[in-house]
Amino acid sequence: MATKKQSASEQEVPVQDKLKTLYLLQTKLTEIDKIKTLRGELPLEVADLDDEIAGLKTRVDKYKTDLKEAEASILSYKQKIQESGAKVERYKSQLDNVRNNREFDHLTKEVEFETLEMELAEKRIREFTVESKNLSDQIAKSEDILSEKTIDLTHKRDELDEIVSETKQQEEVIREEVKNIEAKIETRLLTAFRRIRKSARNGLAIVTLQRGACGGCFNKIPPQRQMDIKLGKKVIVCEYCGRIMVDEELMN
Repeated sequence: MATKKQSASEQEVPVQDKLKTLYLLQTKLTEIDKIKTLRGELPLEVADLDDEIAGLKTRVDKYKTDLKEAEASILSYKQKIQESGAKVERYKSQLDNVRNNREFDHLTKEVEFETLEMELAEKRIREFTVESKNLSDQIAKSEDILSEKTIDLTHKRDELDEIVSETKQQEEVIREEVKNIEAKIETRLLTAFRRIRKSARNGLAIVTLQRGACGGCFNKIPPQRQMDIKLGKKVIVCEYCGRIMVDEELMN
């Protein structure tokens, strides 16, 4: 029963009053939109810089990991050279005491093998040395960029915080007014208003007639519909852009 009484009371509200309440809601939401415009692209720029800095840090960490691996490989190959060099010296000393050709051939092959291992290790050391140099350069460049981006982020955050602090109280007051206005609008009409506003590029769900045209898309409105809009006895939606149209004099 309570629901039926509520529906009946909603129906008793004249359409003109409903339109005035929606128009007032639109003006308050437009004020909030203007505050957001005042902040400009700063919130997006701050978010983008945050993402960019996180990516740079990940890249630097990867470079540093690769550099450690390259340096470890250099040490490993240097150790390999020492081990092979020691073996070559041992095999050469054994050559002086060989007892037959088979033993001589075996030791000679071992010397050749370890010599090749040393040459290969030296080649790999040169390659990893070049790689280490490149990685060190990349780390230095990335850290310079990271430093610049971090300074830029700090400045933009400070700028954003300053603007937000200046407009926060004003926005909170308007948002409270928006809540009070929305409480006076029936759910179905408010849902439709929000849907139109969401799809509208400039956030305007309600527009006024301007020289016989829709104030949203500027398409001409037929004279009869213009008259209906001026009377304000029913909700009229633009057939081109879907916005609710009202008469400015009537709303004010």
